[in-house]
Amino acid sequence: MKFEEFNLSSALLDGLNAMGFTQPTPIQEQAIPSIMAGKDIVASAQTGTGKTAAYLLPILDKISKQENHHINTLILVPTRELALQIDQQVEGFGYFLNASSISVYGGGSGAIWDQQRKALESGADIIIATPGRLIAHLASGTVNFKHIEHLVLDEADRMLDMGFYEDLIKIVSHLPVKRQTLMFSATMPPRIRTLANKILIEPEQISISISKPAEGILQQAYMVYDTQKVELLTHLLNQEHYSSIIIFASTKDNVKKLESVLRRNGISVKAFHSDLEQQEREHIMREFKSKKISTIIGTDILSRGIDVEGIDLVVNFDAPPDPEDYIHRIGRTARAQRTGTAITFVNDKDQQKFASIEKLIGREIPKEVPPMDLGETPVYNPGAKRKPSFGKRRPPFRNQKGRRPPKKN
Repeated sequence: MKFEEFNLSSALLDGLNAMGFTQPTPIQEQAIPSIMAGKDIVASAQTGTGKTAAYLLPILDKISKQENHHINTLILVPTRELALQIDQQVEGFGYFLNASSISVYGGGSGAIWDQQRKALESGADIIIATPGRLIAHLASGTVNFKHIEHLVLDEADRMLDMGFYEDLIKIVSHLPVKRQTLMFSATMPPRIRTLANKILIEPEQISISISKPAEGILQQAYMVYDTQKVELLTHLLNQEHYSSIIIFASTKDNVKKLESVLRRNGISVKAFHSDLEQQEREHIMREFKSKKISTIIGTDILSRGIDVEGIDLVVNFDAPPDPEDYIHRIGRTARAQRTGTAITFVNDKDQQKFASIEKLIGREIPKEVPPMDLGETPVYNPGAKRKPSFGKRRPPFRNQKGRRPPKKN
């Protein structure tokens, strides 16, 4: 199938050709006709499937055929990085169209706030926003969404993970009831279904199955205790020459601590987290893309918020919280038919979690032998039951002062 078969405008097809897009992906084949027909959709599709183009192309096609321009589409996303990424794609796809867009996100100077406010007031065609910053603009009373025709929730599961449910409901209350709503989510837990039932009308269900990791990824795992992880990571980074590395840690605090420890061990790294100013984050990402920085550390949000070619090593310093997150993380390497390496550290507590990853991808991941000087390491045995904390007997109850309660007569 080719994009010409969707009957998109010639100017939009020119933009696709200029960007090197020739054939639609499965999510685009399924979603574009439904969106052009005006249907609400709930689509299960992970990063890297082409979902952004799946909703941008039909929306831009509709905008190109309108004479009067106003705020036509609101796209809600979990992170600033994804907002900027989508804004760049709007610019690329719509290069030959008379369509405007702006990304609205937190952080930055007062000048950025004013720029966002003016765009919201004057009516850019497409607004790509993080929920928190958009709520702040709504509170100012200067935003008018009465002409909104399309609402897109991108990475809906991640927005709920970040606690944006109430913000999403509040934003929706400011929108026209008559609109087209498109929800894209990598996973479909019950709360996503609940949200979809609340804000969509008879949506069409589209599901693109979780893809397996690219064949070009060399997957490896090391069984280690938490206290051994830094030493092993330092050893691996010093042993091989990798030009572009992403390290994933479980929390923002862990990201900061790991950056500090690795720097003390002579490793040049940059932490990427939400406490940084927006200019700092953009600067780090520009330097990482241009290879001026070889290594960055982040949380799972980083796995969905960046699109960088040429990453040759992904390290899961902490095992991913869920199997699908593993695929998102290691999918940052071996893109565009290249090769790459993905290494996961598995402690004694995360072995069952790692077994679930192997079940999802349908293969066993080789367990590498750690360096001898690391000392004794855990044995991989995910089926073993962990012993209860107090053995078979429960400890006697004691009050706050450590005394037993008085016996009853």
